[in-house]
Amino acid sequence: MQPKIQWKLNTMPKSGDRQLAVMALDEVARAQAFHKSFPQYTVTPLARLDGMAGRLGLGGLFVKDESYRFGLNAFKVLGGSFAMARYIAEEMGRDVSEMSYDYLTSQTFRDEFGQATFFTATDGNHGRGVAWAANKLGQKAVVHMPKGSTRTRFDNIAKEGAQVTIEEVNYDDCVRMAAAEAAATPHGVVVQDTAWDGYEKIPSWIMQGYGSMACEAAQQLRQMSVNRPTHIFVQAGVGSLASAMVGYFTNLFPNDPPRFIIMEAAAADCLYQGAVANDGAPRIVGGDLQTIMAGLACGEPNTIGWDILRNHATAFLSCPDWVSAKGMRMLGAPVQGDPRVISGESGAVGMGVISTIMEDDAYRELREALELDRNSPVLMFSTEGDTDPDRYREIVWDGAYPSGSKLEGGC
Repeated sequence: MQPKIQWKLNTMPKSGDRQLAVMALDEVARAQAFHKSFPQYTVTPLARLDGMAGRLGLGGLFVKDESYRFGLNAFKVLGGSFAMARYIAEEMGRDVSEMSYDYLTSQTFRDEFGQATFFTATDGNHGRGVAWAANKLGQKAVVHMPKGSTRTRFDNIAKEGAQVTIEEVNYDDCVRMAAAEAAATPHGVVVQDTAWDGYEKIPSWIMQGYGSMACEAAQQLRQMSVNRPTHIFVQAGVGSLASAMVGYFTNLFPNDPPRFIIMEAAAADCLYQGAVANDGAPRIVGGDLQTIMAGLACGEPNTIGWDILRNHATAFLSCPDWVSAKGMRMLGAPVQGDPRVISGESGAVGMGVISTIMEDDAYRELREALELDRNSPVLMFSTEGDTDPDRYREIVWDGAYPSGSKLEGGC
């Protein structure tokens, strides 16, 4: 029998909501201006799945497709690159508005700043983004990957010139390793999207960098005559992406924010566990955190992000691997007339969740609690393309991690 999606509506006590200001609209605008200075910058597509929305009984379904981001097949570079620019600006005593791509790649910059070493831990996409940005800006990068990381993702990072290793520990231990090495290295800095006591500035900058994606999506929705999505489904590892999207759209629609549904891999569902505990304190999930959703295999929440989520998330979902696999197949083989979206294991969980909630009456209570119906324009984020092509084909072509029982009988 298939394991079910577990869910918990958010009934946690509120905090003072101090961290919501991290995602203030003017801060996100600064990040977007920085990204626009890159010659590689283009707005990624917002796929409009009208056929799928009709099939599922929704008012609309919109998928932000990050497989086109900077040629890197994932959104992560938005956060790492902006955090690096903010760090450099602070070190130089200047404003980030002066840190354009042209300046950061110039000989003048190298003469004035020199070179830093950026350390990070990653399942693949974040490390690739940091390595790419460091390479483009003439900086150094050191990347540690957790146990179980694939060779394809390793190679994608290494070809950007970074020093990269796969360690025999989980993601959270790789973060600790990167932080210790950065502290022992002259001009070394850890660039990580998880925050802890004493390490909050860079994670907040990374979240603001992710805000570029939210800002683009909001602008694209308006161009499609959708002023405000009623529901936003967003996946979470440490919760930086999720809280960045929740924070941005809450600030954009302060009087009538959308409902926010936060989705995690069941093997690393620290946010869901915090919601179940219901006391407002974050929870940690340990172990190997093995899941096909490698980008979500994080057991320790970003403390900044947790504060935003406990105040503004509507529901937390813990999702078995089949949910993401189902979403990958649905986006890759869309309803006739809808555009195809190539979405990887960490990108497609929203599609699997949305379709399951709408079509399976085992989740009727959740569907009704969220008020998902034909009046609901829904936004989700496909945060990566086929970043592991072999795994993508295994799931989409070969049917790995099936979502239901096969039909029996012949023709």
